[in-house]
Amino acid sequence: MNGAITPPVAPAQPPARTREFSMQFTSTPRGARLARRLVAHRLDEWGHPYDSTPNETLTLIAAELTANAVRHGHVPGRDFHLRLTASPHPSPTPPPTPAPTATLRIEVADTRTEGRPAQDTADNPPPLREESGRGLYLVARLADRWGVTPRVAAPGKRVWAELHLPHVHPGAEPT
Repeated sequence: MNGAITPPVAPAQPPARTREFSMQFTSTPRGARLARRLVAHRLDEWGHPYDSTPNETLTLIAAELTANAVRHGHVPGRDFHLRLTASPHPSPTPPPTPAPTATLRIEVADTRTEGRPAQDTADNPPPLREESGRGLYLVARLADRWGVTPRVAAPGKRVWAELHLPHVHPGAEPT
């Protein structure tokens, strides 16, 4: 008999899923602090420990974006909204170069339509004598990508930033 040889099939792995945390906060310094703490906590629950680089970096970005929402995007009686997502990336086959294994994305939306930050604002820090104005500069330096988009179906803007986590080879320590 002439039978075909069937190659072994790898067991099916459960598909990676996107994780999401979303919440409204009062547009106050206390709301910004709570948002930052919940970002750090959620990332820890998702496998990025408090002292890991992704957790520390995204928590700092969250602090800057929420502080900006409170300081520059505050409209009396309106809250700001925070959304945190962790999206897996499929591994390329065959892998020509190490691809990111996941993207962590944070979005902070406020209801103020004017005062939209410009991309070039983050390219040039203010003079050292200035006491403020470095928030988006820090975000631009820490994030792999960032931007500003109008809110959909509501007034205001959404400032977002992404971190692309590097591919970790089996046996290597994740960051």
